[in-house]
Amino acid sequence: MLRLTFLATCLFVTAANAAPVLMVSIDGLRPADVLDAKARGIAVPVLSGLAAGGVYADGVRNALPTVTYPNHTTLITGVWPARHGIANNPTFDPLQKNMGGWYWYAQDIKVPTLWDAVHQSGGKVASLSWPVSVGARSIDYNLPEYWRAPDVHEEDIKLIGALSTPGIVPLLEKQTGLGFIEADGETVEEDVGRTRFAAALIAARHPQFTTVHLRGLDHVEHGFGPGSPEANHALETLDAAVGRLVAQARKAEPDLVVAIVSDHGFAPVEHAVNLIAPFVQAGLIGLDAKGKVTGWQAEPWGGASVAVVLAHPDDAALKAKVSGLLNGLAAKPELGIAQVIDAGEIARMGGTAMASFWLDFKNGYAMGADPTAPMVGPGPVKGTHGYFPTHPEMRATFILSGPSIAKRGSLGEIDMRDIAPTLAKVMKVSLPSADGKPLL
Repeated sequence: MLRLTFLATCLFVTAANAAPVLMVSIDGLRPADVLDAKARGIAVPVLSGLAAGGVYADGVRNALPTVTYPNHTTLITGVWPARHGIANNPTFDPLQKNMGGWYWYAQDIKVPTLWDAVHQSGGKVASLSWPVSVGARSIDYNLPEYWRAPDVHEEDIKLIGALSTPGIVPLLEKQTGLGFIEADGETVEEDVGRTRFAAALIAARHPQFTTVHLRGLDHVEHGFGPGSPEANHALETLDAAVGRLVAQARKAEPDLVVAIVSDHGFAPVEHAVNLIAPFVQAGLIGLDAKGKVTGWQAEPWGGASVAVVLAHPDDAALKAKVSGLLNGLAAKPELGIAQVIDAGEIARMGGTAMASFWLDFKNGYAMGADPTAPMVGPGPVKGTHGYFPTHPEMRATFILSGPSIAKRGSLGEIDMRDIAPTLAKVMKVSLPSADGKPLL
């Protein structure tokens, strides 16, 4: 018992003496929008200053697919989706029994997280709107990302409040003068409110590790396109908000290390491709008169790249039929399909083992959701992501700055799996399950 008490005390002292870390994810932030901001006419002095005063990546090679939830989970685990279990944004749900539900719940993460490592070492953990955080037991102060009625935001606010750590929302509302509804959601204005909540939480509770997810830039880039005046204005607004957050957090924690990350880049999109209709015509998906799936043998799952899941993946005849269908579609230039890979290549890229095939679109193309639409029609949004991580446009962002971080400039291009071990080293905690390695 004495030995266990001594070890626990040592762990607590190690965590307490380490630099606290604030990791802010700006969803959809392209590295060049910071590194080449002046040339692009974007005013982001805070982000540029953090990069100039510490270290940064020219680009971050991210997970398959290059969408929000799998990549945010890689950021806190140091492993690809094949290991951490968060395969996509929405769960695979061909019969829509989950009613469009996403991978919201932390219990679906199959490996240890940075939250776990810090909590187990005696440090406090805070998180605001981080993906896959509902019910995370290692987060001491948690305002998770979740929704069920996004068009009735007031009702979702009640639900998220109920899922949050008891007492935290009233505390932050009192400290900031904001209502929770002003600090939760996907608009830039709500992101600004979220940064105010984060600053107040750090000042009040002094967590060792804080994760904050800002969603507004991604929302604007989908609606208006990456590099649009609207996207640039959104980024400039977020830069100022991050600046205020960092300044206030460092008043409470002078040794604070700031990590700025993103999950993916962005590319313009012009074309929606109807991949559902060929599966229906091949007898692989059954639809009723209202277009609802009644049965399936193979189902496409994705957007700018598309996983194909088989109901019976060991059925050789089914696999051959689907392979023939996909290769036939890929041979039609007008569909914009760049390549089709099989399970072996998916495994090499770290994608989920649920998929037997995965097709990647060329930039500018993505899968549409309407099975009755033309084979190729106008894109439903102006910008998107989700392509294979081999697309340079999908590269994510990493900046690290603080009193304990030597000014070293560019790290070149890095692997996203290296970010969690790097932050673990800064906080002097252990994350042996990570596949990455510390960058410093």
